Amino acid sequence: MTDDSEHKYRMTLSLNVLKHLGLGLYSNVPAVLSEVVANAWDADAEHVTIEIDAQGDMITIQDDGHGMSVNDTNERYLSVGYERRNQPNGARTPRFDRPAMGRKGIGKLSLFSIAKTVEVHSVKGDERHGFRMNLEKIEGAIEDGGEGDYSPEPIDPKEVLHSRGTKITLTNMKRRLNLSSAALRRRLARRFSIIGETHSFQIKLDGSFIGIEDRDYYSKIQYMLKFGERGEDCRSVARNVVECEARPVEVEGDAKAWEIGGWIGTVEKAGQLKDSDTGESINKIVLMVRGKLAQEDVLEEFSDGGLYTKYVFGEIHADFLDQDHADDIATTSRQRIIEEDPRYQALKVKLQAELRVIANKWTDLRNKRGRDVAVSIPQIEEWYRSLSPDHKRAAERLFGKINQLLIDDASQKRQLLVSGILAFESLKLRNLLHRLDEVSAENLGALNEVFLQLDDLEASAYYQIAKDRLGVIRKLTSLVDDDAKERALTEHLYKHLWLLDPSWERASHTPHMETRINTVLRGPDGSLTDKEKLSRIDIRYTTTGKKHVIIELKRASRLLRTGELVDQINGYRTAVSKVLESLGKTDESLEIICVVGKPLQDWSAPDGRKVSRDTLAGSYARVVMYDELIENALEAYQEYVDREQDAGRVYRLITSIEAEDFHAMSPQPG
Repeated sequence: MTDDSEHKYRMTLSLNVLKHLGLGLYSNVPAVLSEVVANAWDADAEHVTIEIDAQGDMITIQDDGHGMSVNDTNERYLSVGYERRNQPNGARTPRFDRPAMGRKGIGKLSLFSIAKTVEVHSVKGDERHGFRMNLEKIEGAIEDGGEGDYSPEPIDPKEVLHSRGTKITLTNMKRRLNLSSAALRRRLARRFSIIGETHSFQIKLDGSFIGIEDRDYYSKIQYMLKFGERGEDCRSVARNVVECEARPVEVEGDAKAWEIGGWIGTVEKAGQLKDSDTGESINKIVLMVRGKLAQEDVLEEFSDGGLYTKYVFGEIHADFLDQDHADDIATTSRQRIIEEDPRYQALKVKLQAELRVIANKWTDLRNKRGRDVAVSIPQIEEWYRSLSPDHKRAAERLFGKINQLLIDDASQKRQLLVSGILAFESLKLRNLLHRLDEVSAENLGALNEVFLQLDDLEASAYYQIAKDRLGVIRKLTSLVDDDAKERALTEHLYKHLWLLDPSWERASHTPHMETRINTVLRGPDGSLTDKEKLSRIDIRYTTTGKKHVIIELKRASRLLRTGELVDQINGYRTAVSKVLESLGKTDESLEIICVVGKPLQDWSAPDGRKVSRDTLAGSYARVVMYDELIENALEAYQEYVDREQDAGRVYRLITSIEAEDFHAMSPQPG
């Protein structure tokens, strides 16, 4: 050991800089080892060997690169903040012309994040040497003032036994390694895209080479959108690859459009995006710059809550973020990108557009897969083939949503398909298939419940509903005698308010409300006149909001005038308003309908019917003739009449589906 004036090595910086930069730049072993591997890449190494002792007390990293002389060590390696890119030909390596990964010369400090002692052996040509750095001594120098040089301890060259490149040994570990060899291999494989024979750069961990298969996620990909040259190796292990052109990114103020490459993939099941041993999520889109991980997740930058984002992962290559003569875009920790940089902002704009493409393609592919699974049942295939092209596309969207559930249970699959087809046929009759798109994909677990609760799926008996409704209309249309029509309407109208207004087809009767109103009307308090107490009133609520409906059926032979009806209607309105006020329901709406057998007397005058209609509207009332009511109902539900046989077909289809062996519906790999 020499005295201070004769130290062979020197670290030339204010030691306080080490404190401000942080001697613990990184928090995990893979990130630290990545910095050493990146240095080996920059040293034109072809092989890097990493060995960890069984107890996890020592890590050795050795490369076969060009190595360092003592002068190189002092001027570059031990010169924290040495900017390689500013040196002549420093942006690329001399032997393989690789784009250099290193930039600021502070990555070496990361070693002290996991170890207190760092020993470096290096061989360049005929020169071999080594030195040892101790974290506690560096920290002591900082506490003593920190303005002098720190002098690492030289090692006898005879102890440097390898023949080429650099060997780094980490001992006196801060904490025991808690990663298995397989997990560390996977993490390292995911942090570099330049590993493998293609790039003449191989990493061996504990005696075995790391390959792209060690990333352990290509085989999980169900669909992949690949663009540009980067990520070409993935084609051999990924299924359903969709090739695209490289994507240009335009940065404001920059005349050149920069290209990004890489891939974005989706998995079949969201649970596949977790590593089985560590539980680590790979539901990320990593950002790679010059073949090395620059940011672990770009996906988190977007607030897109679409379901597809739970199935997405990928790798984006954007080398333009690290231009040799542009400002450094990495944060001090070297683990993230400076978010405010215009280059990164431009990249985010482009990626957001790409994610929209992915969302659309993912939805289309899943829909087609759902269709293929569904039509594997012969009865469903027959039903599907009977649809028009537009209806087929809507059915594919329906099957796609069912497919996203990936239900393995046969009975659940059966019920979901039955409910879905019932909903589809019901909405098709009313030209409302767009409502299927309103079912939230983010709440697919409730899809079956949503279908079952659709207005037309009363008791899951679509055919019975259609048959019963057709029966009511046919019974009314068969009546010729006016008195018979009156009696029939009296029997059916209160039970089937959709005869008066199609929007009331699910109106519900509330006997409790009627009882309370009748009690008040017949009460002894004298608040109503005798005439009001004798009023014929029936109260109903619609499912679209609370509305009180007063229906007055006039005798078919009676001839009336508008003024006469208005007087009676106002009496009804006053009576019901008093009742509602006593019940605290003053903000609820009211509609009065008079059903008559003959046209009103004053309708024969010029514009008489319009004047009558406007007069009645002022009292929240309208008049409907018996024949008009039946004709309007027949017109409104003509499709039911036209499709009675079709309704039976659907009923038979549902029956056959329920009897089918649903093991064939189990999801298969796409």
